[in-house]
Amino acid sequence: MSRPDVVTTVAELRTRVAAWRRDGARIGMVPTMGALHDGHLSLVEAARGGADRVVVSIFVNPTQFAPTEDLATYPRDLDGDLAKLAGAGVDLVFAPETGEMYPEGAATTVTVGGPAVGLESDARPHFFAGVATVVTKLFAQCLPDVAYFGEKDFQQLAVIRRLTRDLSLPVSVEGRPTVREPDGLAMSSRNVYLNADSRSRAPALYAALTRAAAAIGEGLPSEAAVAAAAADIAAAGFAIDYVEHRDAETLGRPEPGRPGRLLVAARIQEVRLIDNIATPNYRQL
Repeated sequence: MSRPDVVTTVAELRTRVAAWRRDGARIGMVPTMGALHDGHLSLVEAARGGADRVVVSIFVNPTQFAPTEDLATYPRDLDGDLAKLAGAGVDLVFAPETGEMYPEGAATTVTVGGPAVGLESDARPHFFAGVATVVTKLFAQCLPDVAYFGEKDFQQLAVIRRLTRDLSLPVSVEGRPTVREPDGLAMSSRNVYLNADSRSRAPALYAALTRAAAAIGEGLPSEAAVAAAAADIAAAGFAIDYVEHRDAETLGRPEPGRPGRLLVAARIQEVRLIDNIATPNYRQL
């Protein structure tokens, strides 16, 4: 199977997309940071079903990493990624260098409030400005009709939906369900960092969230369900950044009669994992 074509400049990307548009094609985009796994490939599959042409971007975005985080060691394997995309129906891969995305003297940042406040931003205050900036740039560079993101990064998805609405960007943002390992662990590029012991403990995140969601559905107060989940996660050896129950759309306080979301971020073996699951409509006043 042949690998998809790769372009590395915005000019090349725009030339290819413009030609497709002249033919009346609908453009789908899957933004990634590479180190692709089956979760990413599920987004490609969704894009293939919802668009005529599919662009996958592969770019490890430095502006969403703090100086103390794992930018230098974040997994990179362009050849491996292209091999995984072979035969997947991808028409083009956009794999720019940092200087192409952030030319010398770049001084503009996109910031988002609302769903970007709290949770991830408490632990990583730089993160969503970096995400919002790079996604806005990718949308402006590719001009896709539709873009696909995984629900594993649920707060990120909410932030991207908010910025797209607020800036009147002509892109439909589609979320797709989290893809999991057979034991429930959410697929993530960072899972490769886990040693055997940590990997055996990691499914405790999903198990704890599942129990808490079921308890909320049975009428247990949200605070009690969250406390029980946190205790289970800590007992599995995690250091917890947060375990929270939030409104599924606004990420604010859960309200009666509205769908909710349980979200967690926790560290094991210095590897930071995140996960989330839906909860039944919240019934407590």
